[in-house]
Amino acid sequence: MHAPMYLAYDYPLLSAFWTMLGFVLLVMWFVLLFKVIVDVFRDDSLSGWAKAGWLIFAIALPFLGVFVYVVARGKGMGQRELAEARERQAAFDSYVRRTAGTATRAGSVDDLTRLSELRSHGDITDEEFRRAKEQILAGGAPK
Repeated sequence: MHAPMYLAYDYPLLSAFWTMLGFVLLVMWFVLLFKVIVDVFRDDSLSGWAKAGWLIFAIALPFLGVFVYVVARGKGMGQRELAEARERQAAFDSYVRRTAGTATRAGSVDDLTRLSELRSHGDITDEEFRRAKEQILAGGAPK
């Protein structure tokens, strides 16, 4: 007549721990599997057939395939990851320099220095120096 009522103490704390540990390990394994698949495609030294072989091995026998790949090619995997991180950092730094305008400012300082030298040698007049300086500071190139 009455359905049995399940209470929290019907699932022991140690069982909850093992369940959570198993879930975390499963998620970690999936992350490693995807890292291996991405690394297979990222590696330029592998031929197309070698990439296909590693992918088939990792998909057909997932645990063994990932384990063997990490043991056989783990060092190169880390080096490729580091090289990609450096490329991303260099691209980001370049973007920040372009956006912040530091490259333009450095060029402006060089242009102003050349203008000052031209004026001190008497190659340009004070009026020409003033107009060129205003143009450089406004962001244009000197004429």
